[in-house]
Amino acid sequence: MDTNPSYTIRLCNIVVYGFHGVHPEEKSLGQRFEIDLEYRLKNPATPWVDEERSTISYVNAHNIVSRVCAEKSFNLIETLGSRIIEEMRECYSVDIIVVRIRKPSVPIQGILDNVEVEVVWQAEPEQTSK
Repeated sequence: MDTNPSYTIRLCNIVVYGFHGVHPEEKSLGQRFEIDLEYRLKNPATPWVDEERSTISYVNAHNIVSRVCAEKSFNLIETLGSRIIEEMRECYSVDIIVVRIRKPSVPIQGILDNVEVEVVWQAEPEQTSK
């Protein structure tokens, strides 16, 4: 029986300003985006070590989100979420990443708080040899 604990880390409501969207006004004026980043460490140290090297620094994860949002303009926030996942996977050993992106100022006729997209990546389960 596997008794190793898992560690899920969440950065909630990261606020960035970006130029993402399909409408010309979104590309030229930009707007506020709210982003949640959730990830689970792959193969955490057992026993757990109370040191920063045992985890992924919140600061580094926040920097990835901020940099990806600023480096390029995406038409779809789905693509923005996928790009954040790619960066996290390139830098860290994780087995689940969830990115939620909220767009509070949606250019549609209607009343709503926001539009939210959730992009999820999960590693394939590792095969154990018998």
